[in-house]
Amino acid sequence: MSASTAGQPTAEPSAAGTLTPTPTPATRPHQPPGRLKAWATRAPLLPALVFLIAVTQLPFVATLVISLFDWNSLEPDERRFTGLSNYRHAAEDAALRESVLTTALLTATVVLVTVVLGLLLALLLDRKFRGRGIVRTLLIAPFLIVPVAAALLWKHVLYNPNYGLLNGALTWVYARFGDDSPPQPDWVSEMPLLAVEASLVWQWTPFMMLILLAGLQSRPTDMIEAARIDGAGNWQIFRYLTLPHLRRYLELGVLLGSVYIVQNFDAVFTITSGGLDTANLPYTIYQTFYQAHEYGQASAAGVLVVIGSIIIATFALRVVSSLFTEEASRS
Repeated sequence: MSASTAGQPTAEPSAAGTLTPTPTPATRPHQPPGRLKAWATRAPLLPALVFLIAVTQLPFVATLVISLFDWNSLEPDERRFTGLSNYRHAAEDAALRESVLTTALLTATVVLVTVVLGLLLALLLDRKFRGRGIVRTLLIAPFLIVPVAAALLWKHVLYNPNYGLLNGALTWVYARFGDDSPPQPDWVSEMPLLAVEASLVWQWTPFMMLILLAGLQSRPTDMIEAARIDGAGNWQIFRYLTLPHLRRYLELGVLLGSVYIVQNFDAVFTITSGGLDTANLPYTIYQTFYQAHEYGQASAAGVLVVIGSIIIATFALRVVSSLFTEEASRS
């Protein structure tokens, strides 16, 4: 067969001696391979992925490397590799252990109080009443304030012993009963940890309220109506229907709230400056890094905090995944 006939249909002799053309396979359109299609689908996400790696992972890798060195910025020429000694020092540091206990107490108190208050407010907003939209907006407002601004608000507007609203309210109440010498406590000095906790509770209660309100509005109404027809009261409905339904949402709120409160720095720095036994882990790391200039020790403590936060966040992601799975199974 010559080159001019290449690719043309060929003929084969039949039983009668005539030539019949041999069919050629139909040409199929070229399709990209599976890997090429996958990369074409993921290509729009690559800039965001590169940005995320540059902003989060590269600084963490740098922190991990610095944590392996004995590095004091006041003596930059004395920097040397020490391995895991900074982590051993962080485990043996009494101030760091005390800050761990303070962080645990602060986190547990704020999370539990915000969950209870958020549940009560969510139950209130789940009812229909006039002005519910305005009330909801006002209750969400504290969560939208910048954390430093919220801490300054509590420190100067509420806690100040000379012109704060709390002492002003005490003066007004005592004056109503004819007492001209009301107590004027210095809230930050006399109850420092409680002062920090109150500001965080005020700011994070709306967050819990929104999560639990979403859970309340996803309840199956047919089950509640059937329970009411069977004679169940409000408390029975809440105990046996609403509370079990909100279990996943309560777990999610507790886990996310724990992640946020463990990493909180603004309230402690602004209200007490870490004094009076209120220094939590972020503030202790700040002191080690910026005041003691011990870069290696501060980096080691920061890595430990990140590992703990990742563990908590992993549980939170599992709860979120289970929530989506339950919603998909119901629909």
